[in-house]
Amino acid sequence: MSVAETFEPTPLIVTDNTVAKVRELVEEEGNPDLKLRVFVTGGGCSGFQYGFSFDEAVEEDDTPIEVGGVTVVLDAMSYPYLVGSIVDYEEGLQGSRFVVNNPLATATCGCGASFSI
Repeated sequence: MSVAETFEPTPLIVTDNTVAKVRELVEEEGNPDLKLRVFVTGGGCSGFQYGFSFDEAVEEDDTPIEVGGVTVVLDAMSYPYLVGSIVDYEEGLQGSRFVVNNPLATATCGCGASFSI
């Protein structure tokens, strides 16, 4: 008789660059209760687009992810679209920004801000 293993997908992978930038921004604001909220909304040239905001609240149906002393929050509607994604912070020719590398996306726009599944 074998023991059935349960598999729970990683909700979100948060890079060290993201942790460092969130920590820096939270310290600049002087509010340790701030969390990075990552979400998906309809729109954009590919159907859905990523959004980022800072929020103090964690709602009952949110999934908080604590890493490196910071908290990243996913709402229940965005969760299935972001499972297994990597959130990174990049500084480059297009400026400084948080980006999502989403393995579920079947198409993305040129700037990487919108996607389709």
